[in-house]
Amino acid sequence: MTRLKKNSLRKLNEDNGFKPSSRTYAKFKKINGKHPFQKATKDSFVAYRARVRHGGKVVVFNYELAREMGLLPSGHPDKMTKDLEKAILDTFAIVIINEYDQINKIKYPEKDIKPNFYMATRYLQLQHPNKQGKTSGDGRSVWNGCLETKNGIWDLSSCGTGATCLSPATHIQNKYFQTGDPSISYGCGYAELDEGLATMFFSEIFNKNQVTTERVLGVLQFPDGYAITIRVHNNLLRPSHMFNHLKQSSFEALQKVVDYYIDRQVRNGVWTDMPEDPHARYDKFLEKQTAVFAKTAAKFEDEYIFCWLDWDGDNVLMDGGIIDYGSVRQFGLFHSEYRFDDQDRFSTSILEQKSKAKYTVQNFAQIVSYLKTGERRSLKEFGNEPWSDEFERIFESCKLKNLLYRLGFKKEIRQQILERDSELVQEFLKSFSYFERAKSVKGPKKVNDGINWDAIFCMRDILRELPQLYLSRGESIKRKEFLEILKSTYATTEDLTLTSYRKKKIDSFQDLYWQLVKTAASLQKITQNKVLLNLTMRSSVINKYDRVTGDSITTITDMMMEKIDKMSPDRLYGLLQNFSEYQNLDPDTDKNLDKNQWQKSQLMRGFLQIVRDYREGL
Repeated sequence: MTRLKKNSLRKLNEDNGFKPSSRTYAKFKKINGKHPFQKATKDSFVAYRARVRHGGKVVVFNYELAREMGLLPSGHPDKMTKDLEKAILDTFAIVIINEYDQINKIKYPEKDIKPNFYMATRYLQLQHPNKQGKTSGDGRSVWNGCLETKNGIWDLSSCGTGATCLSPATHIQNKYFQTGDPSISYGCGYAELDEGLATMFFSEIFNKNQVTTERVLGVLQFPDGYAITIRVHNNLLRPSHMFNHLKQSSFEALQKVVDYYIDRQVRNGVWTDMPEDPHARYDKFLEKQTAVFAKTAAKFEDEYIFCWLDWDGDNVLMDGGIIDYGSVRQFGLFHSEYRFDDQDRFSTSILEQKSKAKYTVQNFAQIVSYLKTGERRSLKEFGNEPWSDEFERIFESCKLKNLLYRLGFKKEIRQQILERDSELVQEFLKSFSYFERAKSVKGPKKVNDGINWDAIFCMRDILRELPQLYLSRGESIKRKEFLEILKSTYATTEDLTLTSYRKKKIDSFQDLYWQLVKTAASLQKITQNKVLLNLTMRSSVINKYDRVTGDSITTITDMMMEKIDKMSPDRLYGLLQNFSEYQNLDPDTDKNLDKNQWQKSQLMRGFLQIVRDYREGL
């Protein structure tokens, strides 16, 4: 870089209140493969040396997340400097030296070989022939390390860093694969650029909306077209990191992983009330994990999030956070019969996620018993213990709170309504669910990646429009108008028949809605019109007309891929930030939208149109 360019860059940063120094990117050097999990247990990972992967470039970098982590200084602008790109590539542009390389004695320049070992972690996976987790885990990922700053502790892993011995392909075909082998897709160890971008956009939108998820720090691209996606979370352990040791009856390994997780949650400041007695700690662990998965199941159901929860605990983090966005969806309607086709099996449906979440907690109960007694009792014995009742209680409580939130009630009044008349909310939930779960008479059908049975009503539309209409008219609306607002584009004429039973359901819905309004008015000592005004304001944000779905994210990613070669990292990041902020449905936060970008950017307008086109889909 010439002296003139350096001076220009320094001036730009200073104009943003930021002055670079030699220590600006020093924290990147702390991300070097070392991780405390490597010391906590020797049975939970496979160690790999890594080498430099040349020719990479930064496609996009999440400045906001990097500042939040303390990886970048708080005043660092959203600008990709040469020094920053070098720090990113030096840290994350790697590929492992795997078993194929070692068996075939492939030599690499000594200067390219990283000094420390990186770990591919072992965990249970249902797609593996071995159902005890002896062969499964990170098939194309390694953990880059653990970063501890004044802002917290962060795990970092990268997807697309080479073929490990833990991929399904290795054990299905009983051989090690060379990284990049074109004869095998997932087993080649590389990742696609579009999946990295889709994960980044989707996870940032979820994060804005208080859905727990891993986040993407950045995406790198290489001359062969493949990419590396850098993923970050406060704790990247999954239930499956424990379940493999449980299935194998590996007491010592299981104890070390559970103890590590508890200690890490305490260090992260997430759990502040853990007792010192080991047995009491395990009981508290079960109590907390019961609450986590009951709340997660309710959240997924009410936000129409499909995450394929299953018995292996592979597709979600220990704190209920979403990972691996390949099959994750957010539906526009309650498509309760959608199932993802994974070639040799169909996934669970969104309604089945509750039972899968509960089954996950049942495994935690078995783990706690095993650790306390040293005896591994049958999983069936733990189905009706106290944790089960507590799971149901928390799940049902969350369903009621979530419903009142979707209606537009503020947090403090939600709790008061439940304390005053929880039966009223339960009755309204029954009425609400009748419409939410209604399906087309057409029956099940094939879709691009599975099967579905179309839902026919859009609950967000009725929740958004109803308080406005009540406020202006002061009375309930006609049944036909109610149905006209509620219907989706999937509904046929036959689906919309106003039977006598449906008429009763429409009347009941509106009567119960009015009762909730009156209850809130009484509790807050304000008029019903004031309550309706508040609901109108809040529900218009919460139930936004153009909310993203999984299909819209996929289509937006396809649009970006057509223009990606001409896009700078900073422009792409600007699109990410503005689009995710536009999808922020929290009525209690100020939106930091760049309206100028929406007006001038043809691409951004294209994003919005796609969201509208796919708003009711999968």
